[in-house]
Amino acid sequence: MQRKAYVPGTAALLAALLAGCTSGSAGDSPTDDANPGDAGTTMATAEPGKYHTLPEPCRAVGHDTLDSLLPGIRQIPDPSQRDKAYQGEASLTYDTDRKVGCHWKVESAAATDRLAVDFERVVSYDNAVSDDDQAQKLFQEKETAADLPDPGSGSATAGTSSATPSPTASASDEAPPSGTPSGSASGSSSEPSPGATPAGLEPRVLPDLGDEAYLDDQLSTSGSTAEQRTVTVVFRTSNVVVTLEYEEQPTAMGTVPDSKEMQDRARNLASELADTLNG
Repeated sequence: MQRKAYVPGTAALLAALLAGCTSGSAGDSPTDDANPGDAGTTMATAEPGKYHTLPEPCRAVGHDTLDSLLPGIRQIPDPSQRDKAYQGEASLTYDTDRKVGCHWKVESAAATDRLAVDFERVVSYDNAVSDDDQAQKLFQEKETAADLPDPGSGSATAGTSSATPSPTASASDEAPPSGTPSGSASGSSSEPSPGATPAGLEPRVLPDLGDEAYLDDQLSTSGSTAEQRTVTVVFRTSNVVVTLEYEEQPTAMGTVPDSKEMQDRARNLASELADTLNG
C-alpha cells in the first residue's frame, strides 16, 4: 500500500498560524484598536436654559394694563369691536416654541396708540455654549444696536427731536405734574422744550428687571404729522428675551407724548411680563 506524501510546507504554515494566535496576546489591551482619545473622555455639555415653552402673548397682557397703555380702547362703542381690540393680533411665526408675539393698535380722538410684545426663547446648538449665554449674546446685540448714551456723558438725547436739559434743572423739571397735557407749552424760554427727555429718563440700562434690561426712548417726526414717541423695553430672563414697543402719536399738531408717563406704563408692563415668565 502506497503512503501519502508528507508536505513540509503545509506543516510550517500550520505552525505559523498557531504561533500567531498566541504570541503577544498577554501584553495587548482590549482597547488597543480603539481611538486613543475616546478612552476615559467625557464631553462636557453646557446647561440648558430654564424655559422650554413660551406664554401665549396675546393673553400675557391683561385688560387693566391695556386700558392704561391704550386709553382709547375703552372708548370703542361697539362691544364686539372692543373685545376684538383687547384680544390683539398674533404675530406671524413659524415656530411657536421659539418665538411668539402680539400687537395692538387703538385709535381715538386724542391719539393713536400701538403696543407690540415679543418673546424669543433662545436655544444654543453648540454643546460648549449654554442657552443662557446664547440668549445673553442676542440681548447684547440688541442693546448695542440701540446705541444707548454713555451714563457718564450726561447726554439726555432721546430721538431726533429731544433736547439736552440744563444740568441745573430742578426736580420739578423732570416730569410734568399729573394731569398736565403732554403737549403743553412752557411758559419760559429757560425751561426745556416739550420734546425734551427729562433728566433721569434718558435711554438707559434698567438694573431691576430680569437678568439684564434696557429702555430706549425715541421721539420722531414724519413730515407734517404729529410727533410720535416710541418707548422700547428689552429684558432677558435666563434663555428668554422679551421685547416690548409702546408708541403714541397724538392727533393734534404740536402735542408731544409725555416721556415719563409712557416709560412708567412700559416698565410696569415689562415687570408684569417678567412675573408671567417666573410664575
